[in-house]
Amino acid sequence: MTALAATAPRPSAARSAIALLAFLLISYGVAALGSLATITSVDGWYADAEKVSWSPPNVLFGPVWTVLYGLMSVAAWLVWRRRETADVRRPLTLYVIQLVLNAIWTPVFFGLYPFVGVTALWLGAVIILALDVAVLLTMLAFWRVRRVAAVLLIPYWAWVLFATTLNIGTAVLNP
Repeated sequence: MTALAATAPRPSAARSAIALLAFLLISYGVAALGSLATITSVDGWYADAEKVSWSPPNVLFGPVWTVLYGLMSVAAWLVWRRRETADVRRPLTLYVIQLVLNAIWTPVFFGLYPFVGVTALWLGAVIILALDVAVLLTMLAFWRVRRVAAVLLIPYWAWVLFATTLNIGTAVLNP
């Protein structure tokens, strides 16, 4: 066996690495779309909006979401890796559903506000409440396949629950 053959990754290892990269790219793609919706709003209408007293500084959101999207990606990848020994269709379908809800919340909450006002904040509240449930269901489904994957989603779920209070608080304070 040549040295190159001995060090070349097995096809399954290469496929696994590509899958992890795909999960990361998809998650960070959602993050990039979200940032497009927030770039003008954070220093625009949102800067002037009334916020709840526990609202963190805007500078905190980027680093927190960067970590959370990474954890989400790894969790989904760990579940995907069990596809040969477990039925991962439902858990990964739930993962996609929560990711779609995550992706649409930001443009609705931040992007629609200049056009429809407080209605955008209440639409965002409906979406983020659905996201709360979807993340919980994803965690429960992940638990059945790979417990560590479910545990990796706990910080994400906690942050989304926290974001729900921010969303609803902003909607209430800005009639």
